[in-house]
Amino acid sequence: METFENLVRAEFTPKQTFLNTASNGLLPARTVSAVQQAVRMRAEGTPLGPLYEDVEAARASFARLAGVPAERVATGASVAEYGGLIAAALPAGAEVLTAEGDFASLVNPFHMRGDLKVRAVPLERLAESVRPGTALVAVSAAQSADGRLADLPSVREAARAHGARTYVDASQSAGWLPMDADADDFLAAVGFKWLLGPHGASFFVAPPDFGGLAPLLAGWVAGERPWDSCYGPVEELAHSARRFDVSPALFTYAGLRASLELLEEIGVDVVHAHDVGLANRFRTGLAGLGHEPVPAPGSAIVSVPGLGHRQGELSRAGIQVSDRAGNLRAAFHLYNTPADVDRLLEVLAA
Repeated sequence: METFENLVRAEFTPKQTFLNTASNGLLPARTVSAVQQAVRMRAEGTPLGPLYEDVEAARASFARLAGVPAERVATGASVAEYGGLIAAALPAGAEVLTAEGDFASLVNPFHMRGDLKVRAVPLERLAESVRPGTALVAVSAAQSADGRLADLPSVREAARAHGARTYVDASQSAGWLPMDADADDFLAAVGFKWLLGPHGASFFVAPPDFGGLAPLLAGWVAGERPWDSCYGPVEELAHSARRFDVSPALFTYAGLRASLELLEEIGVDVVHAHDVGLANRFRTGLAGLGHEPVPAPGSAIVSVPGLGHRQGELSRAGIQVSDRAGNLRAAFHLYNTPADVDRLLEVLAA
């Protein structure tokens, strides 16, 4: 069995110190090869059946990572499209509870309805803020801006006690933080961050009874027999969550299939320990420099107030991080090493 180090070394060859997975992940070598092969197939006129098989393989792989049957997973292009489906299913006047400053793709579809009551509270008060009349609690498992983790067990418990549903955006956690999608009503995640895929893919986990959602974006791929559903209304929607699919970006899913296979080979538990270990190394080093990050225990994302202005300087030094709301955001993933952490601390100390 290949070791973690050997697998990673064979797949990633970053030219810089890349600590910006919260923006987008690096592509493994196998993913680059898969995308190139998919492009060649289009250029050569080869039948594209294998690329549709890639979509199904990626669906099944994500389902295993999420801990649900593949029949509950839909594939799409963005988190916002699935938030839109959930928003459309809510009755007028329904209350949606969100965390202050959560990512726009999660919260904006509910604001766009115009007739929902969207209430935002501090993340740490989310569970206690669920009340009678709350219809849905929508929250990111890990906050994009600063890496803080939602207390999902407490949120779920509070939601169930008040008859509310939960909708989790795992875009900043899927791939390094173990998922338990079966514990939530809805879950969505993009594929281009911690899942290491190309841009243009997302996954959505729906309940077995579809949660009252209407497949408003349904085209031919949402049919039980897609190739018999190309003309006129779709006569029979897929019996699975595939009824919520949108026409797939085939090149993207060809690559994402390979990326997910790598994550499964390594194991998310192993990735989690590696990523959080590096983040904690950075937190310890920051303390030695007199800096205090936003408290986010257990997170692979570290956000440091007051240092965002140094992002440009760090970029020129070959270190890729983000400036988010004045904070310096560093995100640690499987291809990072202790040397990357030490290099970042060295430049910050200068």
